[in-house]
Amino acid sequence: MASVLPKRRRTNVVSLTGATAPSAPASARFPGVAIYLAESRMGRSRRAFLTRLARSKGFRVLDVYSSEVTHVVMEQTSAVEAVCWQERKAMTAPSDRTPSTLLDMSWFTESMAAGQPVPVECRHLLEVAKPRMEFPSPAGVPPYACQRSTPLTHHNTSLSLALETLAEAAGFEGSEGRLLAFRRAASVLKSLPSPIRALRQLQGLPHFGEHSSRVVQLFTQIFGVGVKTADRWYQEGLRTLDDLLKQPQKLTQQQKAGLQHHQDLSTPVQQQDAEALQQLVEAAVAQVLPGATVTLTGSFRRGKLQGHDVDLLITHPQEGQEARLLHRVVGYLKNQGLILYHLHQHNHYGDPTHLAWQNPTMDAFERSFCIFRLPQSPKVAVAGAQRPRQAWKAVRVDLVVTPVSQFPFALLGWTGSKHFERELRWFSRKEKGLWLNSHVLFDPEQKKFFHATSEEDIFRLLGLEYIPPEQRNA
Repeated sequence: MASVLPKRRRTNVVSLTGATAPSAPASARFPGVAIYLAESRMGRSRRAFLTRLARSKGFRVLDVYSSEVTHVVMEQTSAVEAVCWQERKAMTAPSDRTPSTLLDMSWFTESMAAGQPVPVECRHLLEVAKPRMEFPSPAGVPPYACQRSTPLTHHNTSLSLALETLAEAAGFEGSEGRLLAFRRAASVLKSLPSPIRALRQLQGLPHFGEHSSRVVQLFTQIFGVGVKTADRWYQEGLRTLDDLLKQPQKLTQQQKAGLQHHQDLSTPVQQQDAEALQQLVEAAVAQVLPGATVTLTGSFRRGKLQGHDVDLLITHPQEGQEARLLHRVVGYLKNQGLILYHLHQHNHYGDPTHLAWQNPTMDAFERSFCIFRLPQSPKVAVAGAQRPRQAWKAVRVDLVVTPVSQFPFALLGWTGSKHFERELRWFSRKEKGLWLNSHVLFDPEQKKFFHATSEEDIFRLLGLEYIPPEQRNA
């Protein structure tokens, strides 16, 4: 499988024992300053160049973010993105020390010119003040999720999880109204800047009796099984996966594949697995159509460290070149032994009878619903010891192809979250009189399609402040 992966430069990594390669010369002139250059918007090559520049002037630059870092330098990053990035880092590298100062590139540039760290001024800072609310109230926030920043890490986890559980149960019962009410309440809780301390603030939320949904939830974890199918099986007396195995005539080919690999597919996909799958698809796309791009979307683009599946968006900078691309890419991956199952869906964008034109949460892009065979290293470290593991695991992957003219809308739609997208489209329709889906933004009165080259363009056209992916976890 190694021939499929593109060659990459070697980088310093943290060992399993916690040791790191030396990241700064012993002769650092400013030992009290430890700089970390965040690569997200900077790029690997530019980061390497700036690291060499700083070290040549006697600055200490760390390759790995840790509690030693005193100054984090970011480029083309908003204050909200910077704080969200720091909160995620704090979860993976907790420390009792004061958090690192978040700085714009201007501080780094001035320090290099001066040959020493310049004093940090307000104009250098990327940090934002967090308002304090002793008793935050859902009524005090904007009504739509697309108007609010919703980080991954928030202050009301237990309450929002409880409401999302109620929403899931309402969905099993077929109560769309209660499902939306609970999801909206949970979304508001996630966006609040401080914890809810008085339950009276939640007065007015509807209540309902418990629903026996555990078995239904088990069935819906199978690839290709929806709520209605799971509920029908439950009504027919099926209770376990073994019950399903005894009645294979009830299963489609997709469901059989999902049941066969259920253990792997019910295990959360880790971020490193998602990135490895992206590299595999990038290598295949490069072989089939050089110049085409592959973008990781979904929950991983929103900053999550694990998810249920991997969504990859494929396009080409020249309109029309993406035609028939997916069929060739899937064929190449199958020949490499990397696809265990796939279900192809043709592009139905021009078909007004397709469900995508009746349901704004769907789209009509060409795609393949796949189960990938992801190679794994033969051993994994656990508590300092090495133990063997299987050579591969099954992972759910959606490959979606979009024309470049529709790419910004597709990227926005496939990034999520589901509730954020629902609210964004409802805001567009109700407040602006415009239709928004994963293909276009359309004015039905003037019969006008709006052109966009980025997600920022779409937010601007809707009169909304741009919210980065990491803040769309409504």
